[in-house]
This record gives sequence, C-alpha cells and structure tokens, in this order.
Amino acid sequence: MAGNGRRSARSRIKFSPDVDGDRAKPNPKFLKHRNRNRTLIPIPKFDLKALLVLTVVSFFIVLFLIQHFVKPVEESQKHRVVTPFPAPKIMDLPQFQGEHKESLYWGTYRPHVYLGIRARTPQSLVAGLMWIGVKDRRYSMRHICQDSDELKTYGWTRHNGRDYGHQTLLDQDMMLMTSFLKSKEAGSGYGGDWAVRIDVQSEKPGEDMLETVHLFFYLADEAGNALSLSRDLLDIREDSLLAFGLRTDVGSWNLHLESKDDLEVHYSGFNTPHIHNLSDLVMQNLGIQISGRAPFRTDIAFISGTELENSRPKERLSSLTGTLLTSQLNEKEKEFEEKFKNTFNLSELDPESISTGKAAIGNLLGGIGYFYGQSRISLPRNSNLKSGESYILYWPAELYTAVPSRPFFPRGFLWDEGFHQLLIWRWDIYISLDIMGHWLDLMNIDGWIPREQILGAEALSKVPEEFVVQHPTNGNPPTLFLVLRDLVCATKRNKFTATERDQISSFLDLAFIRLEAWFQWFNTTQSGKDMGSYFWHGRDNSTTRELNPKALSSGLDDYPRASHPSEEERHLDLRCWMLLAADCMYSISKLLGKERELGKEYGSTAKLLSDFGILNQMHFDDSYGAYFDFGNHTEKVQLSWREVIGNNHHASRELVQEVLEQPKLRFVPHVGYVSLFPFVGRIIPPDSSILEQQLNLISNRSILWTDYGLRSLSKTSSMYMKRNTEHDPPYWRGPIWMNMNYLILSSLHHYSKENGPYRDRARTIYHELRSNVIRNVVRNYQQTGYFWEQFDQKKGKGKGARVFTGWTSLVLLIMAEAYGD
Repeated sequence: MAGNGRRSARSRIKFSPDVDGDRAKPNPKFLKHRNRNRTLIPIPKFDLKALLVLTVVSFFIVLFLIQHFVKPVEESQKHRVVTPFPAPKIMDLPQFQGEHKESLYWGTYRPHVYLGIRARTPQSLVAGLMWIGVKDRRYSMRHICQDSDELKTYGWTRHNGRDYGHQTLLDQDMMLMTSFLKSKEAGSGYGGDWAVRIDVQSEKPGEDMLETVHLFFYLADEAGNALSLSRDLLDIREDSLLAFGLRTDVGSWNLHLESKDDLEVHYSGFNTPHIHNLSDLVMQNLGIQISGRAPFRTDIAFISGTELENSRPKERLSSLTGTLLTSQLNEKEKEFEEKFKNTFNLSELDPESISTGKAAIGNLLGGIGYFYGQSRISLPRNSNLKSGESYILYWPAELYTAVPSRPFFPRGFLWDEGFHQLLIWRWDIYISLDIMGHWLDLMNIDGWIPREQILGAEALSKVPEEFVVQHPTNGNPPTLFLVLRDLVCATKRNKFTATERDQISSFLDLAFIRLEAWFQWFNTTQSGKDMGSYFWHGRDNSTTRELNPKALSSGLDDYPRASHPSEEERHLDLRCWMLLAADCMYSISKLLGKERELGKEYGSTAKLLSDFGILNQMHFDDSYGAYFDFGNHTEKVQLSWREVIGNNHHASRELVQEVLEQPKLRFVPHVGYVSLFPFVGRIIPPDSSILEQQLNLISNRSILWTDYGLRSLSKTSSMYMKRNTEHDPPYWRGPIWMNMNYLILSSLHHYSKENGPYRDRARTIYHELRSNVIRNVVRNYQQTGYFWEQFDQKKGKGKGARVFTGWTSLVLLIMAEAYGD
C-alpha cells in the first residue's frame, strides 16, 4: 500500500553542514567520544539559567512547529479523503440544465415508502401515502416498505421514469392502486403540476369491503415553509382545496382533493423537521385523512405557480382530476405499452413473460430516487479525532439513482448501478446519463467513489449503524464501464439519433478525466505484487469468527477467497474488471478522436491484461482445468464451538475459526462465478481447448448447472452452502444470481456466433440456460408477486430480499436477447 517501506524523517541521523558546505557530517560539538589518545573531549559548559531558558524556548518552538506544521499535514491528509475531484462537475453540462432538469424535477423519488413524491432539490416539498392495514383484527399503519406488513404484492407494473406510473398493492383483502401523472402546461410553476389517483377495491372483483378504509395523504416541507390549510372544516363537494403555500422553486401552490364517492375527509397539521419519521407522527397528528367504504376513488392534484398571470389554475386542476385525468392516464399507458414493445420486442414470448418484463422495467424506473446528504467516511485510528469519533463527513452531495430493493436497499450501490443502467439506457438514454453523471460527481480527489451511498435522514433510517461508514481503501466493481462500453458500441453502429449521439459525446468528453482518475485509483490502490495482478482490499486478516474472510468490496461478499488474506493475493475477477475498464477507456478515447494523446496507455494496459498466456500463467490451474484466485490458502479450515471470555469476564460459546493446516501460496480451488470471469470477459480464444473446459464447467450438474440458472459456487467446493459465521448464512456460496447469469449468457451468445469448434456447443447451452432463467423468474413473479434477490439452486424458489427489482430486472434483457457487444 502507498507509503509502506518509507523511512520516517524522524529516524534519520541528524547532520550539520561542513564549513565548506560540500557534504554533511556529524556535528562534534554535541557528541561525547574518545580521541586517539583515549582522552575525553569535554562537552561545552552551559550556565544553568541559560540552559533552562534554552529548554523553555525550545519547547515553545517545537510546540509551534507541531501546531503549525505537523497538525496541518495531518489535517490535510484527513481532509483529502473528503475533497471533491478538482474538475468541472458533469451535472453542470448544459444538456443537464434547462428543459431536461425541469422535466425531471418532480417524481416518485422516495423509493423506501409505498408511495412518496418529492422534487430533485435538497429541501423539497414531500408528499406520501399511508393507510391503516388490518391483520388478525390488529391495526397498523402502512407507510415504509417492509416485509413485516406482509403485503401479498406491491410494485410499479408500469412506470416511464418521467411523468407516469401505475402501482398495485395488495394488503390482505384490499387492493390499492396508485397512479402518478406529471403535467407541464402554460402558466404552471417550475417543474409543472402533478396528480395522484388512489383507487381502492376489494381483492375479489365485484365484492364490497365490509370495513371502512382509512387513507392518509401527507404533505411536509423540508425547508420549513409554512403549509396553510384552506379552512377548518373540509367539505370537498363545496371546495376541493386542501392546502396552499409558497416556495422559491415552484412559486405559490395549491393542493386539491376531488372524488365523486361518499368520502369523509378531514385533517390536522403537524410540524416536524424529521420527515423520515412521519409514520409515528402522523399516527398521533394526522395529515389529510380519507375514509370510505371500498370501492372508491380519489384524485389529489398539486398545482404550482398559481400566483402567475394567466396561470389558469382551474383549467389545470380540471385536467388533473376526474375524466380528463382518466384520459391522460389511459394515453400514458398506451405510450408505455408501445415504447416497451419497440424497445424490447418480446412478441415471441408468452403473456406471463411479457407482463413480468413490464413489471421489471416499471419497478426499476419507479424505484429511482433522489437523495441529498453527507456520507460518513472512516479514518485511520491515529487520525486525532475527538473521543468517540471514527469518521469524517463527505461533502454535501446529491444523488439521483436507481436502487436495488425498495424495502431492503432503498439507496445507491455503486456496483449494482452499472447493471441497472444496462436496462435504463435502452429505455431512456437521457435518464441514464443523468444518473451516471451524479455518480461520477461523487468522486473525491483521489479518484475514489464511496460504494454505498447513505445520504440524508430517510436513507440513514434504513441502515444499521455498523454499515453506515464507508472505507476509502475499499473499491467496488466498476460496472459503469459495462454501460459505457455499450454506449460506445451502439454509437459506432449508429443506433442513436444525432441529438443523442451529441449528448453522449459531450458526456464522455467531460467525464473522461474522472474516468481516468477512477481507473488510476484502482490501478494503484488495488494492484498486486506482480505486474498485471490485482486484489480487493478490505479483507480482515485478523478475524477469528469468519470461516473465510469476506471480500465485501468485490460485491461477491462471502464468495470463498484465499483462507488467509495477504498482499500476495491475485483476484481473478478484479483483473477482468480492470481489463474491461482499460479496454473501455481506449474505446472512448478513439471515439473522441483522442487515442494518440489519451488512449495509448489504456491500449497497452488492455493488451497486457488480455494476454491469454499471462492470464493462464497467473490464474489457470491445469490439474483442475479451471481459473482460480491465487493466495495464501489452506482448505483445512473450519468453524468450531469454543468458550470465549468476553469483556465482562463472562464465558460464552461462539463459533471460532480453526485452522488445521499451515496455509501456503497456491491457487484457491473453488469453482464458481469467479472461475468464469475470463469467459465473461471473452478473453479465451474461440478455438482454445480451455473454452471447451469452461463450457463443461457451466453445463455440469455436479458443478454449476441447475434447471433454474447457474449456481454461484460448485457443489464440489468445500465451501458450498457453508455458513461464514454463526449469524451469516451462505450468500454467494450456491444460490443463483441474475447479474452473473446475464453476463454468462451474454458471453455464451457471443461464442455461439464465433467461428470455432465449440460454437454449436455454446449455442445449445445458451438456449437451454436462457429458457431456464426466464421460466424460473417468471414463475416466481407470477406466483409470489415479487422479484427476488437470489434463487434457490435446488428448487428455484426466490430467496433473500424481495421486491429486489435491481439487477434481477436483467431478466428483461435476457428475454430481449439484448447483450453488450
């Protein structure tokens, strides 16, 4: 690591200059030594008072130096981590201003709640929906997406990422449908107007619900602006106005509620700066309460800029409620259907697969959120922080991003986002560029991007404290290069309009310096001891409670690595990610016409990392016929129960790592997803016998093949389905993951079209694996109403987090056979 092996200036012998100034030599005046006659050279005598004065003066000089030189160095090092990258921000590009920025101002940007609306601004007007759910005759408030509510299903079945979405939520015997529509008309304020339609029905068509349904629609202002109520008592038949206010961004605004059904509507205000905790507050201080017997329907409309001349608020309200709103929603639904058909072309698939595909893209786009806040960044223990502090705050930043899972992971994850954008750029290139620009603007001066973005109180409220702090030594797979590679290839093939092509070029041109810094951060901080080798930093080499220390920064968490972390490690997956990054940087430089001045270094790096002979020398085990990591490893490690004396001097039984054999430098013999990275990277020549061996690993039922997709770790591995700690069940040690199955299918598709002896074999495996994956994801979604984080390798059942649209939505690209070139 940087700085290791450097000698400290404090450890050097101090010299005084020779009278001639030609060389430095020890100063004899303050040394006690013997001359040739073995007589002592006396130390000069000092007056005691003068010595005391000299000592005091020296103390203050040293103190001055420490305060003004040593501490500033520590402070500069401490704050370097939280210093933004010194280059123009990508989001300041003209293409992200004006009409584009305003068109995305309002949205369903609060993915962690069942229905939440906000603007893309740090202190927004915030709206949301709650309702009282009933189970086993017990009442509880529904607001934040959580499994404990036991909804049968929820999610956006249609969403275009901009101005329209439709969601279905099934809570016991109540079906709740919410529609969102945004409108920008003459006279409206910045960002336009929006409407929410809430449709409540019985789960069983044609049946009325016996109990009264209670909904709560709330509005709060993060900036602390006053919300004025229209009157003390509400009668929506006389006047639909609920509340009004004034903001600097949208001007004067009104909130209306209209319904033709027999509803009871009333409200009471509440004042709190803690928007993330509204559930508790509204249960005590209700917002706008809407009560009625299902079925019923109500429309809520937000009208902005009402103070402007010719703002026509009544006309705009009319278009966002009642029959005119119905017409607009129907038109938006048709537009969604048409765009889905043209973008993904699933005409050959069955209706269930197509409806699952629509929900995949709808949920992914509907889960896009806007966040603002400061990440917490860890610092070394010797950073002289105040007692109890272990982190420093990143600069205040905003992030517009998709999220992996609304209930479990409703925030930005760096390596997930690359997979999300593989879908989103095909749907809306402008949204995709906007999201990637936000991510790259989070880069610090060293080229590092925090891998998990926990910004703001709402995001913090969903994360356990121990997982909040981000570590600047740790990376995350640079999957955004997957997207950038796609964009470069599609641009070369003229798949974009002239306007799209210009904006992509402008984006890449400004982003290039940040991408360079990102690449160099990996190339320097994550490099191994051998040229062309890399390893994920952040593994704990002192843990005694893990069967195999996790590599969280790899994204593959508990996938087995060398049993004893060290700087001798060579991680195969990271090497392949670096090849992707180098090759992509070279391609971008050529697209921009800068390959000579900018791309030469990346071309050389890509050539080195794609060298088949060097790859095999460093990572291929001839005896296994497979690619592996390399490191200090033994297979003879287990978890055993031991009595452990805690800080309270009480004994407890814990599972502790037990090493039964001295580790040695060797290949790490675990066949799984990591073993296929050279195949995924298409480094293997199509006529190589190693390609045949890779196809054998993929298709062997005793190794990776299942009827539901490829498992993450071979059944033959000593770590297969083993717990990593007492509390950590297997995660990447057997279950099926959609992101890796997509990448493997992409390469199977590639090799099925390459001339060579294994083309037909690759084609056969490709078609069978693709069918298995699609069939299993569709079956799970149709049966459970959810997309799942992972899938059981024995029966294909969804596991882990549900409503995990994230990269599981890649099933749609598999259906469409849309793979990167």
